[in-house]
Amino acid sequence: MADRVRRAGPADADAVAPLFDAYRGFYGRPSDPALARRFVAERLERGESVIFVAERDERPIGFVQLYPVFSSTAARPGRLWLLNDLYVAPEARGRGAARALMAVARRLAEETGACGLELATGRTNAAAQRLYRSLGWREDDAFLHFELHLDS
Repeated sequence: MADRVRRAGPADADAVAPLFDAYRGFYGRPSDPALARRFVAERLERGESVIFVAERDERPIGFVQLYPVFSSTAARPGRLWLLNDLYVAPEARGRGAARALMAVARRLAEETGACGLELATGRTNAAAQRLYRSLGWREDDAFLHFELHLDS
């Protein structure tokens, strides 16, 4: 279990970046610590995302990153939060850190009057799917998820 989960600020970019780099590696991207640090720092400095970090013994062991978006179909003033990234270091898994991070993500959505949260995960990421289902998340059976990559 995490000792604490707290909202990260711009000064936390160095602490979150190694976890973010490992998260990218989990999804098959090559390690690039400088890119990870720059990306995290820009999101935090510009207020483009909300990141919560889980710590044990004052050491970061996981994070969740959420982006605010709007739901056209809900047409409500409250935003929808895209839970884009959730990662817990392998040595810290199975002890509740992911659940704690998911709880603060939900609390953020509730406190900001959001109409909901959404996420996507790899089709083969069974552990994450079990976690989400155990927390009341449901698989969307009405919409397909498509992507168009514009790599340069």
